[in-house]
Amino acid sequence: MSARFDCADPTQRALGLAAAEAALRRGELVVLPTDTVYGVAAEAFDPVAVEALLKARGRGRDRPPPVLVGTVRAAIALIQELTDSGKDLIDEFWPGALTLVCRSSPTLVWDIGESKGTVAVRMPLHPVALDLLKQTGPLAVSSAKSAAPGAMPVTADEAEAQLGDSVAVYLDGGVCAGEPSTIVDLTGSVPRLLRAGAITVDQLRSLILVAEPDEPEDAVPDEPANTAEPAGDAAADAAPGAAEPAEPGAVLPAELAEPAEPGAVPDPAGEGPGGTPGAPGPAGPGAAR
Repeated sequence: MSARFDCADPTQRALGLAAAEAALRRGELVVLPTDTVYGVAAEAFDPVAVEALLKARGRGRDRPPPVLVGTVRAAIALIQELTDSGKDLIDEFWPGALTLVCRSSPTLVWDIGESKGTVAVRMPLHPVALDLLKQTGPLAVSSAKSAAPGAMPVTADEAEAQLGDSVAVYLDGGVCAGEPSTIVDLTGSVPRLLRAGAITVDQLRSLILVAEPDEPEDAVPDEPANTAEPAGDAAADAAPGAAEPAEPGAVLPAELAEPAEPGAVPDPAGEGPGGTPGAPGPAGPGAAR
């Protein structure tokens, strides 16, 4: 039987976070709120737990889940090499509704599905999610819904109605915003927008060069939109402070690539939002990060 905790109550929140961490360590699933929609989480370094997440979602291994982190350091440990564009995006938009598709570190000991050497990673802007992620380290997280048609869940009630007892712990963080994260693929020579969301193309282009889904790379402007230098000392403060991936092998988790169902919100993933795993990566769910 599932346990549910009202995170608006400080005592319930503390108990819920402890119960959620313990459940994840046991290889069980947890539903948590994010700044986009509710997500269902599994220990990212436990392949049995990830398989249980995919089963609850009605997905196969060809549809790997995104990974949420609680710190930038945790994200960097998962990535083979963070580009300058990636650093600028993280500095500006994390924590927040921006998912980055990157080459995963070859030293990681994990199995989140047929990711073909990539990972979709995000640091969510939600206090409950961040508190849990800082306790557990990176979590594989997909939207908290079943395979049945329907809207993405923005309340714990909606998530529980779809996933039921397949989840050990539900953390009720109130109503989520419902707007999906923006997804940018950093695996190619030019960053490419894969899904528009809470962060607009104009916001991205004020910071970095970015191609839209069907835009040729040679059509991307040579400079970000904000390269005109502000007058005086303000110059020092100027930024920087579902389509196919850009290259073969850059695999976008399916829930991020899919168009939204009518009236539905695309998966957070990237979310839908850690510890500090080192290289090489942990051997399993109990390994230190």
